[in-house]
Amino acid sequence: MKIAVVGATGMVGEVMLQVLAERNFVKANDELILVASERSVGKEMEFQGKTYKVVGLATAVEMKPEIALFSAGGGTSLEWAPKFAEVGTTVVDNSSAWRMDPTKKLIVPEINADQLTKEDKIIANPNCSTIQMVLALAPLHKKYNIKRVIVSTYQSITGTGVKAVKQLENEYAGIDGEMAYKYQIHRNAIPQCDVFEDNGYTKEEMKLVKETKKILSDDSVKVTATAVRVPIVGGHSEAVNVEFSNDFDINEVRSILENTDGVVVQDNLQEFEYPMPLFAQGKNEVFVGRLRRDESQANTLNMWIVADNLRKGAATNTIQIAEYLVANNLV
Repeated sequence: MKIAVVGATGMVGEVMLQVLAERNFVKANDELILVASERSVGKEMEFQGKTYKVVGLATAVEMKPEIALFSAGGGTSLEWAPKFAEVGTTVVDNSSAWRMDPTKKLIVPEINADQLTKEDKIIANPNCSTIQMVLALAPLHKKYNIKRVIVSTYQSITGTGVKAVKQLENEYAGIDGEMAYKYQIHRNAIPQCDVFEDNGYTKEEMKLVKETKKILSDDSVKVTATAVRVPIVGGHSEAVNVEFSNDFDINEVRSILENTDGVVVQDNLQEFEYPMPLFAQGKNEVFVGRLRRDESQANTLNMWIVADNLRKGAATNTIQIAEYLVANNLV
């Protein structure tokens, strides 16, 4: 099998290669194709002891890979994903380009991979902050029926990219440098992730609203979000308030989450055990804790959700989709 990683030299692309190696997705007789923009063509990269030369997008299309894992930005995906699809490649795209396209599936494997067919040649990977939230919400929605979700995010600078990481490092060191944000991020919290839309919400906030409904296949679920950028590297954190149609038992909620694939419950107050990006970094699971009733409103739960946004929020979820396609003979 030929497997292309598009955007291999970027922050998510590099994590994608780490996850591919860890999960042994690229077998000995497979061909790995590392793809990036023209300025990176010819660059050498290591993968599992072998050296690969980065190729351009046009060259990669000509090579007709069975699977292309995209993490190269929305513009690149809009232009090039259809070109790969035309030659028979199944594209799993990590950008926002195709997520809300009604003809494309938006997949979190533990929730809705069974929607996929051989005809799906462009498959959308959800937004990082959405993935970790819906993984915890989906089993609870099945049991208690979610009416409304209020989510506040505390998002890692790695979600912005290398430029933001460099900005924080410069600010730590007292060095003037290029700014990824309008304001300093060191010792600060910026209540803006992505650009503002006409309704006063940011794109990131509206992704949480729209993508949650699509992944849960339920437009009746109401979602409102506030997304905040914080000077953290390890992952995104979310305070989530969930109102259900039906009442719940908190121990049953804990048991449901403990038995959900990809979720780890960390909720021992006596031992001060709760999810934190410090411990989520480099891990593929979604961590859930601070489970408690909202005492101000009936049938309502508070929870705290943390995940490494470059892993389950991006690279790992993309590769899990590819694993499902291979395991079910869809490529």
